Amino acid sequence: MTALPLAPPTLTRDLTALFDPASIAVVGASNDPAKYGNWLAHRALRGSRPAFLVNKTRSTILDHPAFPSLVQLGTSPELAVIAVPAAGFDDAIDDAIAANVKAIVAITAGLGESGADGLLRQSALVTRLRNAGVAMLGPNCLGVLDNTTGLDATVNEFLPGSVSIISQSGNVAIDLAEHFAEQGLGVARFASLGNCADLDVADLVNSCVDHEGTAAIAVYCEGFKDGRKFAQAAVRAADAGKPVVLLSVGRGAASTRGAASHTGSMVTSSVVLEAVCHATGVELVSSPFEMANLLQALVRTTPPIGTRVAVLADGGGHASLASDSLEEAGLLVEEFSTELARGLAAELPMTASVSNPIDLAGGGEQDITSFARVAKRLIDSPETDSVLMTGYFGGYGAYDEASAPGEIQAGHEIGGLVAASSASFVAQTMFADSAPARALRESGIAVYRNVEHATWALSRLAHRAQNPTHSLPALPEIEVPLVETGYWPARRALSTAGIPFVPAAEVTSLAELHAAVKELSFPLVLKALGDEHKSDNGGVILGISDHTELLLAWNDIQDRLAPPVCSIEQMADLTGAVELIIGVRRDPTFGPIVLVGIGGTYTELLRDTRCALGPITAEQARRLLLDLRGSALLTGFRGKPAVDVSAAAQLVATLSTYAAAHPEISEIECNPIAVTEAGAVALDARIILDPVL
Repeated sequence: MTALPLAPPTLTRDLTALFDPASIAVVGASNDPAKYGNWLAHRALRGSRPAFLVNKTRSTILDHPAFPSLVQLGTSPELAVIAVPAAGFDDAIDDAIAANVKAIVAITAGLGESGADGLLRQSALVTRLRNAGVAMLGPNCLGVLDNTTGLDATVNEFLPGSVSIISQSGNVAIDLAEHFAEQGLGVARFASLGNCADLDVADLVNSCVDHEGTAAIAVYCEGFKDGRKFAQAAVRAADAGKPVVLLSVGRGAASTRGAASHTGSMVTSSVVLEAVCHATGVELVSSPFEMANLLQALVRTTPPIGTRVAVLADGGGHASLASDSLEEAGLLVEEFSTELARGLAAELPMTASVSNPIDLAGGGEQDITSFARVAKRLIDSPETDSVLMTGYFGGYGAYDEASAPGEIQAGHEIGGLVAASSASFVAQTMFADSAPARALRESGIAVYRNVEHATWALSRLAHRAQNPTHSLPALPEIEVPLVETGYWPARRALSTAGIPFVPAAEVTSLAELHAAVKELSFPLVLKALGDEHKSDNGGVILGISDHTELLLAWNDIQDRLAPPVCSIEQMADLTGAVELIIGVRRDPTFGPIVLVGIGGTYTELLRDTRCALGPITAEQARRLLLDLRGSALLTGFRGKPAVDVSAAAQLVATLSTYAAAHPEISEIECNPIAVTEAGAVALDARIILDPVL
């Protein structure tokens, strides 16, 4: 199979007028301090760019001239922030279009989120805006801010920094900013998505990719209008070296209600997001606290090139806690060589432990500069991929005031060493708010209060470094849609696409059965069709060795189940075979999601599966298969020969491409496929069409 083409570049929108307008107008400006229009007017007036206030009934607002409309300003403000009641929103939009405004921030609520009528009204407004070439953020949003351009068109303070926040919830954005501040992080840009009527999360991610002041992008999103567009923007951010960290909701099982196949029931919303994030390099987190912890590491720490961690502690307890936590996270705390241990011992008291983890054992109290000297030896050593400093650092100055200046200086020296070497270095301290801890942060080191948070962040960095490249394959050309389902229509369609099946025939009568058997070889399998769990209900009879047994099997199935159609098939030689399930479920926003797993009758019991954003290549499918918990069954377990993983991977890739070319397919599945030394063959097939299409 040839490699899939990459997705075409995402078309980006010029949002200069949104983040760096030449001038700004507040529509709905107010003297009432309880209204958004008042808060927004205050912030606009204190900015450096020309600001205009619009109010239909007042000639002055906050002791500044106010105008009844944008058209009557006599100039065209590039950005209009609209904070009027929903009843007046249409008129405000028309006024903005007439005034040649380039971008709108719609604070107004009561539109698309209010029900079907509001959604229709909102859609009509977006059509008018797009026809006029005006970009709109919102409505029902909390505003926009750019600390790099001095734009403040929101209602909360955001400490300046290098992380941009794109959030569908204003409160979550404020929560994130508070967590960032605790970590010494700040905000480059903030954009409140609101209803995403026009600009969506992908548009804002793309804009931040092009923004020099953004080092990383924090996204809180409650739903994606166009998941593939977001995926393309995320890959673009990864290529630009700007990590995207995603916090999302709705990751439960509700989206799988009504799923009609094994694949459908296993591909939950959380599984979809994980697959998308893995494909695009997005980091998925579960809380604002996790997001802040990870972003601190992403913007301050060089990802480690390997998994070997040196632990620098000033107490045996923290040394042990850190080592256990690192190993539980899949990182290695390996014993140092004699040469490295000897060099470390030269910097420390004789009581110190220098084998990894390092325990300074009083070295900090005796000589605070030992931290920097030991850190340098660890950074310079080829035996370490990263360093975790943990324990009491930051508290020595409070214990002994005379050591306080030296401890702060040690923090800066360690930061200088790390910056000069681009080493991977994180720190944990019981005194995360101390001046020495701030010195570490100011010098570019991620600092954590809890060791488990530090090790978690380091493990995420290590995993990220092991998956440095990301590409989003393009969806293939849409093929003639399927209109018929059922086992045999599915089998015929997939056979044409290149999926191998055992020889078989579709039969509806005894006469057809006898005719079909002439073209097949015993032993045979008789399947009663029309039941998802055929084997559970006795609808599959195996090992039919001759014509007599075939007649008995036919009569038995007809008496018990009376199926309208049966399938008579040659029985595959399953000696040494491994049974797999492969399938694709179409997510309404992200498209095809590919599933592979240990299959057969134990599929739902074992739930040993992996998923990916489709379509995928044979090489990607191979990696998925070898990432299964039961992958040893494929590569040879307890002396058994390895099976043909490449053939199985090719089958997965073929199925994923076929599903991607048929958007009318909701779920498609082959369970099981039998993989032997000689190849892979499908033993069953199931296709479910989307009832909406």
